[in-house]
Amino acid sequence: MTLRAAIVGAGPSGFYTADQLLGEGFEVDLYDALPTPFGLVRAGVAPDHPKIKSVTRVYDRTAAKPGFRFFGGVELGADITREDLLERYHAVVYAVGTSLDNRLGVPGEDRHGSIAATEFVAWYNGHPDFADHEFDLSCQRAVVVGNGNVAIDVARMLVLDPDELAPTDTADHAIGSFGGAAVQDVVILGRRGPAQAAFTNPELRELGELKRADIVVDPAELELDPHSAAWLESEDASPTAKRNVEMLREYTERSPSGKSHRIEMRFLRSPIELVGEEGDDGPVTGLRVGRNRIELGDGGALRAVATGEEEVIECGLVVRSIGYRGRPLPGVPFDDRRGLIRNEGGRVVSDDGERQPGEYAVGWVKRGPSGVIGTNKKDASDTLERIVEDVERGALNEPAQPDGDAVPAWLAACVPGLVTWEGWQAIDAHEQALGEPHGRPRVKIVRVPEMIALAERGRVSD
Repeated sequence: MTLRAAIVGAGPSGFYTADQLLGEGFEVDLYDALPTPFGLVRAGVAPDHPKIKSVTRVYDRTAAKPGFRFFGGVELGADITREDLLERYHAVVYAVGTSLDNRLGVPGEDRHGSIAATEFVAWYNGHPDFADHEFDLSCQRAVVVGNGNVAIDVARMLVLDPDELAPTDTADHAIGSFGGAAVQDVVILGRRGPAQAAFTNPELRELGELKRADIVVDPAELELDPHSAAWLESEDASPTAKRNVEMLREYTERSPSGKSHRIEMRFLRSPIELVGEEGDDGPVTGLRVGRNRIELGDGGALRAVATGEEEVIECGLVVRSIGYRGRPLPGVPFDDRRGLIRNEGGRVVSDDGERQPGEYAVGWVKRGPSGVIGTNKKDASDTLERIVEDVERGALNEPAQPDGDAVPAWLAACVPGLVTWEGWQAIDAHEQALGEPHGRPRVKIVRVPEMIALAERGRVSD
């Protein structure tokens, strides 16, 4: 008997899981709510990072293997149900990521000019659900709250020179908005100190290489508290954290070169209130922050504690990038507190801890939003081990309709705009053809009906 698996979510974790399941002899159907695959590689990785996006070549090789099928434009809970999948597959793997942002939870957060990094990143990357969003970039200063790679990406995109943006696959609507933006000063704000920042070294290094923006770090921001200094000298500190602090110290020694834009790093500050005019929902005019200090918490963890000192950073745009959480899937057990699918080592479990036969989670919606793209490969291996164990002990799902040949007709009846891998290839070829005359990798199609029409024309021409 051929075992069959459905994977919901065609991002990196979905593709890594698909590849490994194919290696174990499974037939794999990979589903995505969008007509296009690759998840955050297409809609999340910064457009000026083409080398990172080249990982899709690995996923293309997976898609070319026997037993693989892609079904795009299929939304779980709207077009099909969890029960539909369990009727047809021995294993269902949820790889849907964490698409919702964490909120600051402070007064004034809903003012005009307060936005989520998730939405902003999706907008400039051409995600269809955000193509019609409008962001007011007419202010001179923006504050990005967060100390991870996404925060750096947002800050960098706000100050890129048009010549740096032109050869990228940034969505056309965003290129126009960035071209007319007035933002010249971006502050990246961290709740904890420089030793605790979650940037990767390449991302932090890039800030010092921008064409029209200086990187500014006040030496006072790099004065480490005794606890952080001791931790940084210990074996517990990662090489990444140590190198980050070294680079930040190097930045303190730089003199401004007179560039038109700047990115400033500030640490040990927590948002208290987004201040503004015209009542509670008027435009942002500043961010009130509280000063913090690092203290030793329970179990030896270093934590930020308020000192009682406050200041207001004048700004007209505040972008929050303080972590992400998953969106619940209909019928799938979900941990509301953590914002993740409830699971044990990748096996989906009910609220009372009972295993759900044949259901698994992988990637960020399993473990939380951490690591880089490659981290998902190891995570997929961990979940695969659980699936193989369940194969060996006969604990997979037993589908009532296991005939894989019947799936395309069933989906076509449920999803009028169904897109197969061949359909995606037609979209891909069209985007690349649009970009080639301009020296760009592609010009993204951002309207789903247009994607579906391109996919259909590609199918007919075949």
